[in-house]
Amino acid sequence: MAILENKVAVVTGGGQGVGAGIALALAAEGAVVAVLGRTLATLEATCAEIHHRGGEAQAFVCDVTEAEDIDAAIMEVVDEFGSIDILVNNAQIVPLGRLLEINDDEYQEGMDSGPLATFRFMKACYPFLRGDGSIVNLASSAAMRSDSAGFGAYAAAKEAIRALSRAAACEWGEDNVRVNCIMPLAMSPAMSRWVEGGGDDVEDFLSTVPLGRVGDCEEDVGRVVVFLCGPDASYITGHTLPIDGGQAFLR
Repeated sequence: MAILENKVAVVTGGGQGVGAGIALALAAEGAVVAVLGRTLATLEATCAEIHHRGGEAQAFVCDVTEAEDIDAAIMEVVDEFGSIDILVNNAQIVPLGRLLEINDDEYQEGMDSGPLATFRFMKACYPFLRGDGSIVNLASSAAMRSDSAGFGAYAAAKEAIRALSRAAACEWGEDNVRVNCIMPLAMSPAMSRWVEGGGDDVEDFLSTVPLGRVGDCEEDVGRVVVFLCGPDASYITGHTLPIDGGQAFLR
């Protein structure tokens, strides 16, 4: 029996990259996956791959920056599948640039799509997660960099997600809802284009990764999410796990 058999998982930003990899990995272990995001075509592509492999998934269009969309999507998932057992908050608009270059709207987009959306999804799913639910939120090692120039707004959003996750783990532990974060380094479409371009920058970057490579979205990141949502991680909550080949060092 697959370890997530009969579980219903919600994955935001599941149309490509890390979100798609997580959705595929969860489905491979028996979870029914609700794939959420803004672009129906990419969501359906993820679902089609899951169906091709014999799994079950359905696309739900949702703009995570809109509270009404979040509430509507969660109720649609529950109406379709009966409940929710796993929540993965992956969607994030990424505001990159130096602080003097980032404007208020760009900063706010990062916050609205990241910590605010995470906050809203956790609260909306909480009634269904009580009893044996698991939440995995996407953080980043951007705030751990010795030189975080150009990453300030993005790192601020991701560190806020970590703070919310720790609070939720402490407050909801009595309800047996586990909440953890991951910090992935993975071959997203943007990362793939950059690495394939080659050059000294890529070589220098890979030299900071002890394992010498960028992780696979499904096999390296998705499988860790499966573990965190499965029975073998039943005593793990409130923590952040880097999945980055050893690049980050959490103190």
